[in-house]
Amino acid sequence: MCVLHLKLMVTLMHTAIPQIDPSSFDVFACGKEINTSWHTEALHRIIATLASKNEELHSFIDTLSHSLRGVQENSSKVILDLDEEFDSLYSVLDEMKAGMTNTIKLEQARKMQELQNQHSQSISALESSEELLEFANNALDIKDPEGFTKAAKQIKDRVTMAPAFRLTMKPKATDCMTHLMVDFSQERQMIQSLKFLPVPSAPEVDISDCLVADNSVTVAWRMPEDSKIEYYILEYRKTNHDGLPRVKDERCWEVVDNIKATEYSLTDLKFDSKYMNFRVRACNKAAAGDYSNPITLETRAFNFSLDSTSSHQNLKVEDGCVEWDSAGGKGQESKIKGKENKGSGHVTILKNTSRSGTPSPKRTSVSSRPPSVRGSRDRFTGESYTVLGDTCIDNGQHYWEVKAQKDCKSYSLGVAFRNLGKFDQLGKTNTSWCIHVNNWLQATFAAKHNNKAKTLDMPVPDRIGVYCDFDGGQLLFYNADTKQLLHTFKTKFTQPILPAFMVWCGGLTLFTGLQVPSAVKCFQKTENGLSGSANSLNSVVH
Repeated sequence: MCVLHLKLMVTLMHTAIPQIDPSSFDVFACGKEINTSWHTEALHRIIATLASKNEELHSFIDTLSHSLRGVQENSSKVILDLDEEFDSLYSVLDEMKAGMTNTIKLEQARKMQELQNQHSQSISALESSEELLEFANNALDIKDPEGFTKAAKQIKDRVTMAPAFRLTMKPKATDCMTHLMVDFSQERQMIQSLKFLPVPSAPEVDISDCLVADNSVTVAWRMPEDSKIEYYILEYRKTNHDGLPRVKDERCWEVVDNIKATEYSLTDLKFDSKYMNFRVRACNKAAAGDYSNPITLETRAFNFSLDSTSSHQNLKVEDGCVEWDSAGGKGQESKIKGKENKGSGHVTILKNTSRSGTPSPKRTSVSSRPPSVRGSRDRFTGESYTVLGDTCIDNGQHYWEVKAQKDCKSYSLGVAFRNLGKFDQLGKTNTSWCIHVNNWLQATFAAKHNNKAKTLDMPVPDRIGVYCDFDGGQLLFYNADTKQLLHTFKTKFTQPILPAFMVWCGGLTLFTGLQVPSAVKCFQKTENGLSGSANSLNSVVH
């Protein structure tokens, strides 16, 4: 370990340290010529530089420590794998030797049985032949003609049936066993040429070839040399760290296996973190190669939850949904229930306080307030069946979507100033903008603001997208599926705004962590510089 520590120290000594402007130190020597603020500013720059370098060194040390442990663990693993492979090879050789030995013994037994049978038959035939020969010799001495004729006839008959004349005088088996000999010279050469498996090189990922759009991420890479690659493995994880990917992070790597091409797209993601890390490794039939250098892509999106502390007592806020509760919400306990979701088709589970995600763009203080009791001035009451989002919008462009239950009788969605009165209904004040759907008695679909309504002559979509350009003073509503524009509000937001929702006899489901869709961006570019559309209510609120 001493050698490893020495190598670590040498590595750190050679780590590139950013140059600090000497003028930052000169200010301390200028005496009366430079005021205290310059000293403070220079010192802050130095402290920031040192803090950044310390964080970088901590991350690098973690990387080295992780690598040291990895070398030790992986070395032990490959040694065990090597032992298993050789044991397997020994086992195969032993099995082959036993099988071939058994083949030789079976051949030996077969030949010996054949020759033994022939040997026994030949001895028996010889004994019979010798007896017949002796009988024939004796027959020559018979003087009686009749007796001689009879003996001769017997000898003739016995000779015809004698075993000696019916035997094959050729061995049925030879003593040759050369057909069972082996020559393992080629196999021996093959074994002697055994070497470690060729490992693919690490792929190269170029950030300029990667794309983040429409809650999808496309990662592209290339191999530094021609290699026979069977497939690739892509790993990714969400993070809020804006520097180089760290070894230690709050989230684990997720894996996409068996990728055949040199690019891959992750779709329908929920962007509930500021960034995502990616790395790729190549695999051939033999082994998996090293990981590529990890890259970090920005995945900012607007994430918020429903603030149950602001909701009307007849609304039940749970699991990213708001539902009408005619029972009056008889005591649901306040608790945070964070859940990470991959797809944009899921919502963050939150019941009473702030969600456990990345605060973007700015979290209000509702999550730090104690739960409100029924009738408090923060909770909507009367006929204002309203609930607000828990995240302020005071700059930038943001997008979210809402889906209503099929049997929902009345609902509204839009934005409002935070100081919207607890009795105020969405669209009936000059501090709220919304579109309203009414399916009770007479169906209506309208845009509302400052107690003015504009009927929207189009079908109500199953899912509605809300686009807010705070700096540009625009609030647009879209068919979330087709991206058809439903209505445009043009105004000047003089205060931060909050997403706002009203529901009666039904329910709404909220979808956040969404980027502004490309189709909406394209429409905005087309509309820039043009006057308001016919489907708009223009207003300026102070």
